Amino acid sequence: GFAFAYGGATADKKGFIGSSGFFLADFTSGGDLIGWFFQFAFAATAATIVAGTVAERCKFEAYLCYSLMLTGFVYPVIVYSIWSSSGFLTAFNNDPAFGCGMHDFAGSGVVHMTGGITALIAAKVLGPRIGRFHDADGNLLPEPHSFPPHSVALQVLGTFILWFGWYGFNPGSTLGISGEGVPDVAALCAVTTTIAAASGSVSAMFTDMLLSRRSTGETMYDITMCMNGALSGLVGITAGCSVVEPWAAFVIGIVAGWTYIFWSALLVKLKIDDAVDAIPVHFGNGIWGCIAVGLFAEPTRTINAFGEHGHYGWFYSWGNGSADAHLLAAQVCGVLWIIGWVTVIMLPYFLILNAIGLFRVDA
Repeated sequence: GFAFAYGGATADKKGFIGSSGFFLADFTSGGDLIGWFFQFAFAATAATIVAGTVAERCKFEAYLCYSLMLTGFVYPVIVYSIWSSSGFLTAFNNDPAFGCGMHDFAGSGVVHMTGGITALIAAKVLGPRIGRFHDADGNLLPEPHSFPPHSVALQVLGTFILWFGWYGFNPGSTLGISGEGVPDVAALCAVTTTIAAASGSVSAMFTDMLLSRRSTGETMYDITMCMNGALSGLVGITAGCSVVEPWAAFVIGIVAGWTYIFWSALLVKLKIDDAVDAIPVHFGNGIWGCIAVGLFAEPTRTINAFGEHGHYGWFYSWGNGSADAHLLAAQVCGVLWIIGWVTVIMLPYFLILNAIGLFRVDA
């Protein structure tokens, strides 16, 4: 997969998929090897997003099959298009799309949207857990049944482990800590990541409390909303952690909490069963994170992270009396590209797995 993602990429050409460096051939330097290891962690993340959604009803064989397809082919093509220097949407080519290319610093789109849309397709094809929307005889339940978590303590612990690990993904995406301006970018990433996660957590929990109070008359604080809100803020800031100001990270986190609640309710309405609400967190907020860059990318910080190209967040352009929306257009095209590519490959793939009896466990 790494060869498909980066093999043979140079800034003076454009392509669709990498074609060299298979099996780490000619990878001898420490920089090359650690680059592979770093990207391996990103690819694994995309696959694990799907695992949470289809938990409790997916066969282990299916997990192996879709993980192989996703990390070995589908995800690498997206990486090549956005992160390699030869991608048609990359910001690192000599002739980037829209004059700036898509800015996805640490993977709101490349990693989280990819895993999230794959999870959405898988959940739709696989169907819900027995007892979620229908009883054992297939009769529609008056209200969807919620399965309580087996351990809230482990849920909280897992969330904080993920939050801690995000400091490796976001500040780590500078791919170094020395060099002119690099420490400044890494420090900004750490700050914006923290602010967005905290504000997303508070936003989701208190908004859910207010909605519950309005419908039931009781005041309840849901720890699941708090934890998934934090993860939503983390996903939402991942694309723009290096280019937005701290106040914008706060706004992005607040909106991420609302985005999570909206997508979670939408899935229930559509009767799509997501065991851990990974689709709202990763797909819904992956989209928001990419769009937020097109709105909030601050000029100086964008130059520090991506270089000078003259196209920044639409709010800044609008504030300066300009209608320049090149960066926003690149972000929207990136979102549409990821949704289209993953759907074209993974929908038939999951349908085939389901048709041959490899997808869902026996009732």
